[in-house]
Amino acid sequence: MKIRRILATAVAAAVTTPVVFLSAAPAFADTKPAPASTQKPAADDDDPDEDMPSLEELRAAVALAQKEYDEAVAVLDKAVTDLKAFDKPDHPLQLAVTDAKTAAEAAATAKTAADEELTKAQKALAELPADATEEQKTAAADAVTAAQTAAATAATAKTAADEKLGKASKDLAEAQEAASTVVGLARKVKKSAEEKLTEAKDELEFFEDIGGECEEDDSIKVALSGPKTITAGQSASFSLRVSNTSDRTLENVEAYVDAVRFPEPGELIDDETDFSKRIIPVEWSSADNLEWTPFTEEFDSIEVGKLVKGGHYDVKLRLTVPADAAAGKGAAFSVAEYDNNDGDCGIGEQFAQTEFDILAAKTDKPKPTPEPTPSETTATPTPAPTSGGNGNTSQQGGSSNTAVKGTLAATGANENLTRLGLAAAATVALGAGAVVIARRRRAGADA
Repeated sequence: MKIRRILATAVAAAVTTPVVFLSAAPAFADTKPAPASTQKPAADDDDPDEDMPSLEELRAAVALAQKEYDEAVAVLDKAVTDLKAFDKPDHPLQLAVTDAKTAAEAAATAKTAADEELTKAQKALAELPADATEEQKTAAADAVTAAQTAAATAATAKTAADEKLGKASKDLAEAQEAASTVVGLARKVKKSAEEKLTEAKDELEFFEDIGGECEEDDSIKVALSGPKTITAGQSASFSLRVSNTSDRTLENVEAYVDAVRFPEPGELIDDETDFSKRIIPVEWSSADNLEWTPFTEEFDSIEVGKLVKGGHYDVKLRLTVPADAAAGKGAAFSVAEYDNNDGDCGIGEQFAQTEFDILAAKTDKPKPTPEPTPSETTATPTPAPTSGGNGNTSQQGGSSNTAVKGTLAATGANENLTRLGLAAAATVALGAGAVVIARRRRAGADA
């Protein structure tokens, strides 16, 4: 669908902005790239905002699609009616077949009678007595000749009648086949028009759902906290607080939460990387929802509801790292939005973020750690740089406050950059990122 393709482009741009650095790591190993938020698209790059349809355009598209669908339905109905008409006895082609069939039957009867007369004449000639006069012989021979002529004429008439019946039947069959073909084509046109109408309606509904007029609003805030370590195969509890810092009540408040595992040391992240494989499952519960509830495609947010002035809503989160996850690092992200009944709506300006270490799954028989053998080539490992949870991800409309330092390895990329990519990917997960980016980009376009 058009909007979804546009949003996919926007999301891809948000996610792959740092990936540009990652894929170019070997070439820029000795340079310091600028923060991701300062990167500008090439002059020939498509700007999704330029192609984002307006509400009026989407409504017009629905109206046009509805008109085309209605016309397709009418054409199909007429085609079906025309096809069924061939089965009616009073249809011209049916009448032609009926008349031809009657004529063919009459010709067949006439030929049968003529053949019988010929047989009689031939028998009479053959059974003439030996003392038959010449006149009797001549009369019998003439009767055979006349019967032969009549039989030949009847045979010719029957052949002509059969051919006429065959042609009438063929005309009817071909007309029915043509009408059936028209019905088939009309059904395809109707199906295509129906799909187009459904798509147009979905686009309009999606546009209305994402709230094209919503803007960033710092009055709806989120705060995340949790443990600093999670063991693979186990769960850990986190806390989320959604707060209303405005001077009014916010209605229909929702919060989105995602969690991801960062790349392993030395792992290359590029534009082909499947970030979805790094998503850490998240479940939530609250005073209003005591059971642990997973995020799904259909239910991808926490429905907070109404938040009064200065109010807040606390949520418990449970993150479960896959048992086969390697030791490394991960992070959880969150953002909130509101949609007041008077049409006012907003999305949080900043994402809350908290990072943690992922410990390898425990085994029954841990392997002994061999002592390193000193050598002249042994290098002292340098601690990987870390980024604090400042609640700001540059790929989602904010700006990075942490300068990227160091060099990029020939087989991978600087850890800060890989984190930027994963941070952007996390905001896209479970549909939250798409909604956020869509609203922010649309708000910018309408400003």
